[in-house]
Formats: sequence, structure tokens, C-alpha cells
Amino acid sequence: MIPLSDLTAVKEALRAQRIETPSWAFANSGTRFKVFPQPGVPRTPEEKIADAAKVHELTGITPTVALHIPWDRVADFGALSRYASDLGIAIGAINTNVFQDEDYKLGSVTNPDPAIRRKATGHLLEAIDIMDVTGSRDLKLWFSDGINYPGQDDLRSRQDRLAAALREAYDRLGDDQRILLEYKLFEPAFYATDVPDWGTSYAHCVELGPKATVCIDTGHHAPGTNIEFIVAFLLRQGKLGAFDFNSRFYADDDLMAGAADPFQLFRIMWEIVRADALDPSAGINFMLDQCHNIEAKIPAIIRSVLNVQEATAKALLVDREALFEAQRNGDVLGANAVLMDAYNTDVRPLLAELREESGLDPDPIAAYHRSGYQDKIVAERADGPQAGWGA
Repeated sequence: MIPLSDLTAVKEALRAQRIETPSWAFANSGTRFKVFPQPGVPRTPEEKIADAAKVHELTGITPTVALHIPWDRVADFGALSRYASDLGIAIGAINTNVFQDEDYKLGSVTNPDPAIRRKATGHLLEAIDIMDVTGSRDLKLWFSDGINYPGQDDLRSRQDRLAAALREAYDRLGDDQRILLEYKLFEPAFYATDVPDWGTSYAHCVELGPKATVCIDTGHHAPGTNIEFIVAFLLRQGKLGAFDFNSRFYADDDLMAGAADPFQLFRIMWEIVRADALDPSAGINFMLDQCHNIEAKIPAIIRSVLNVQEATAKALLVDREALFEAQRNGDVLGANAVLMDAYNTDVRPLLAELREESGLDPDPIAAYHRSGYQDKIVAERADGPQAGWGA
């Protein structure tokens, strides 16, 4: 582990860390079989933003909330942005939805029907219009497009259609805006997915230009995938734009970040720290993308933030000099031991101390339970339809 004298630099790095929360994680969600409602769930985008602001109040490092359109569509996005600002946070990435309309059964931007492709591309452009109003930097794109059977559609033509839609959206971006292109191994398409892996996303981003970068969803990989290698490669190429942090056991489970494999999260954050890419000035958007189906939503989001913080703190404690020396000397076990020493360090006291120094409660989850906020929103939100994506 690094010397205790260097902990000041570690704390400064942790103070600068920023994690974006997702509006949809505060709403009702579930499996493809059932959505389980909870008392106190937001009914409007404003109430989602209020919950996100509460998370930031308690953690100090979640100053932005991502929106999902049309789930978070409002008549006046300028007013919504001002509402967020009044609560001490800002609107972050704008996420598109081209997977729920009936028209998209055979795909959205890759659909063989040009009218449906036009509709889908129009939605991407609408999202950029919203970004212009909210001041958002990031347009996050995920396409469920794919096919279920050989011969159902032409694989190469679908890539051509995808490239055309991406180009139209890219050319509409403002100077300080960018595309984050997400990928997913499978589901809902099971024979071929149009953006199935980081290589496909990377290739399209390179073709588009410097304002297009890859978004890594940590749950969107085959079992055993070395995600930290993907992180290292994309950092080296300057094409890593964002993370969607969550955990998976089998497929795209969208469980709390760091819940299934905290060691993997540490390894990922080590590559970030290794590349000096943790600070917001590096341009990586560290987002959560989770569905809290059975657990209480706000405490689950706080827990996820703490899990990412803890993995980051451990990565910052890696003794770089000792690690690089062991690597140069071919000391296999010694190099591994340096990483393991950092990973096995209990960083919770360090983070509790950091929060106290920042005027925060050292235990954000306990602070939430004491705050009475949950009882307040349960009472205030007793009537009216709750937000959620349905099932």
C-alpha cells in the first residue's frame, strides 16, 4: 500500500470524484414478468430529480442525474433544468429510447422500413434538442436492434443503416456535445445484435470522429470477459467516454454496482487510476445504470455510490512504484501482491473521515434512514400513477 503520507493526494482525488445517478432507478422496475411497485416512488421527473438531489446531499459526489426520454419528457426542459439547479444538482446525460414502440419490433435505426428508421433517427435528434436546453454534454445511445433468425435480415445492410443514423445524429451535435455509444452482448435479439460488443461500438465511433466515444455497461458482457482490458484499450485510444455501472450474475441483471464482483470493480477502477482518468477533466462519465426491483431504491443507489467509492479508494492506494518495479523485474507474485494489498485494505474508515471533513455524515445510509425523507415521500406521493417502464 502507498505510504500514509500520500493519503492527502488520495483524499483529494476522492473529493473530485463524480458519479451520475439515473432517473429511472428511482422509478418502479422489475423483470420481464412483473414490476413490483414500492411506496414513495416518484410520479414525475421532478420527483425523480428530488430523490437524486437527496442522494447528492448525503454522498457529496453525485451532482448530476441522467434523464431517459420519453420516460422523463416534460413540456419545458428549461424549467426542469432550473428545478434541478435549485436543488443543487444538474441534468446530465440524455438517454434515448428506441426499443419500446410497436414500430421497433424489427429494429429502430436498422429497421428495413425507411419510415421507421426515419422515426427512430428523429428521436435521436429530438434528444439533442433537449440537450441544447438542459446544457447536457452527453447523448447516450443504446440500440436493442438485432435479429432472431438467420436470414431474417441482411447483417451488412443493418450496419449501413446504423452508420447512417449515427452520422446524422453526430452531425447535429453542438461543439461541446458528444455521443456515447453503448453495446450489449444479446437481448432482446438472440441471433445477432447490431451493436453487440466494444469493438463494434469502437469502430463506429472511430468512423464518426472525435465527438463519439464508447460507453461500457459492466453488465453487458459474456461471463469471464476481461472488462478491465477493454477499459485499458479504450483509454489508450482516447475513446472511453462513459460507464454504466451495475453488477451481473448471469446476463444483464442491472444489480447494484459492486454487488456481484467487487474485485472486478476494483480492477476496473485501477485501470482508470492508472491512466490518471479519474478526475472529471478527463471526460469520463461515471454513471449508474440499475433497476432496483425488490430493494428500497434510494438506499440502494446510495449503497452503489459507496461501492464505487470504496473500489476507487482501493485503486488509489495501489503502490504504483512498487507495482511497476515488480513488473519490470518479472516478479509475478510480487506484482500481484501489490494489487491484493490495496484491494484487501479496509477503506471505510478513510472514506468516513473524508466525509466528515467535507461536512457530511460519515454513514450516508444511516443518515438517510434518520432523515425522515422516506416517510415524507411515502406520505406525499400516496396518490397518482407512479413512474416506471411497465411490464
